[in-house]
Amino acid sequence: MTDTAPASPLPDGQALPDGQALAALIAGKLCHDFISPAGAISSGLDLLKDPTAQDMRDDAMGLIEASAKKMVALVAFARVAFGAATSSERFSGAELGELVSGLTEGGRATLEWSVADTSYSKAQSRALVNLAWLTMAALPSGGVATIVTRTDGAGLIIEGRAEGARARLKGEAVAGLAGQPLTEGLPGQWIQPYWLWLTAHDAGGSLDVQAEEGRVVLTAHMPN
Repeated sequence: MTDTAPASPLPDGQALPDGQALAALIAGKLCHDFISPAGAISSGLDLLKDPTAQDMRDDAMGLIEASAKKMVALVAFARVAFGAATSSERFSGAELGELVSGLTEGGRATLEWSVADTSYSKAQSRALVNLAWLTMAALPSGGVATIVTRTDGAGLIIEGRAEGARARLKGEAVAGLAGQPLTEGLPGQWIQPYWLWLTAHDAGGSLDVQAEEGRVVLTAHMPN
């Protein structure tokens, strides 16, 4: 991933973010994701210290436990989705499935993980977990998100199918998945779709998007 590449000029005079701007957008998204469970842990600890709220001790411990689990899941996911992860050069399909399910557990959508339990490169793993998360995010009112992988002569194909009554992509996501700059809307909802597009293209692959009523399909083509 070339984070230091210069901003790309566009016909309308706008530019895609350079490395520094991209880092700031990703950091902002991570802070947004982390603040909720971190705040809940802090609230739980305050309850434990409050002598007038001892009857809520069990509730406080439950809040702390659930929020800590969420925080750990977010950090583990982010290390692969946005960072350099660990010293591992490759990840198994089962490992990546645990990362995604840990992050999406308890949501309205159901995850169907039909990913071959083989090993995936860092770039393939990054594309896979981001695509899976965005497929789940396309189902705000529930449905089924199916993630599958298959190989062809050119490399790996990663497909995410979101099927539900209100399956859809927000405008920010549509722009990001097409590698376009954000012209309006929320940067936090644009950066992860754009990061997926950048991951695919920097690796020499491509990203296709199909959206129709009740169905969204994201397909990443990643080289071996």
